[in-house]
Amino acid sequence: MKKISLILTLLLIFTGYNLNAGELTGAGATFPYPFYSKVFYEFYRQTGIRVNYQAIGSGGGIRQLRAKTVDFGASDAFLSNEELKKFESPVVHIPTCAGAVVLTYNLPGNPQIKLTPEVIAGIFLGKITKWNDTRIKKINPDVNLPPMKIVVVHRSDGSGTTFIFSDYLTKISKEWAKKVGRGKSLNWPTGIGAKGNPGVAGLIRQIPGSIGYVELIYAIQNHMPAALIQNKHGNFIKPSIKSVTMASNVPLPDDMRVSLTNTDAPDGYPISGFTWLLVYRDLSTNIKTKEKAQSLVKLLWFTIHEGQKYATPLHYAPLSPSAKLKAEKLIRSLTFKGVKILK
Repeated sequence: MKKISLILTLLLIFTGYNLNAGELTGAGATFPYPFYSKVFYEFYRQTGIRVNYQAIGSGGGIRQLRAKTVDFGASDAFLSNEELKKFESPVVHIPTCAGAVVLTYNLPGNPQIKLTPEVIAGIFLGKITKWNDTRIKKINPDVNLPPMKIVVVHRSDGSGTTFIFSDYLTKISKEWAKKVGRGKSLNWPTGIGAKGNPGVAGLIRQIPGSIGYVELIYAIQNHMPAALIQNKHGNFIKPSIKSVTMASNVPLPDDMRVSLTNTDAPDGYPISGFTWLLVYRDLSTNIKTKEKAQSLVKLLWFTIHEGQKYATPLHYAPLSPSAKLKAEKLIRSLTFKGVKILK
């Protein structure tokens, strides 16, 4: 009996191991979560390979990849040279789509408003504190702006969405660049924090007079307004797939670590950004078997090809042909114990 029991136990352990071995795990950005949810589900339907993705924020995804507790990370902020040095081995950035960070707000009737770079910086620096401030009224003469207090809502967790927004603010405001700067986590001059894009959107809906930044899909899903933002050319641009695609029409580096904010494109939305899946160039760094590494490469390839058709319906901009070619080259560079996975 003891012998039979031991055999059954070993069989269960072995069977369980094989089942878990087929599952990929990832963590990180909430910015592309609606897109990833759809793509990963379709990938499972077509391949039988499950993807367990936890939307915990870009900072959390980067930490988990560095700790090797996930197969891949996800971030809306590309890693700096200093951050890359903290990893055991080289990390590759695979772009998956581009999106818009929008400024959404809670005002009576939620009218469509316009915002200039100067006004945005003033609000988030805590210098413009009332909705009927003359600087806001000047650019919105036809809107009845109330004498309400402005309540800034920002991310409380390490966030790629914060990085994109603060990267934009750093480019358009010398004062912001000097006092706050860009980063996934910031010492905010004003406001209250919430976790994740859903948390920020939820808090704005609850607080009259509030304003904050979220990914476009979260504003749409919650039936919230999005401000038109003045770009470099003086044009007030509505966040959309088209205006984000325009913003991403810039020269792209081979490693795809590129910022799209404050674009030079006349019709480009100025607070746009790529989002990336992060993996070790040699997948044996954090993945034990070649089979699992091959599954991850299949997922990456699926995301930048078949998965792209799910971007537009979810209000993300699909990769341009040039971005897709760069992504393909990066995926082809991945190895397992020094041997390329895709020939």
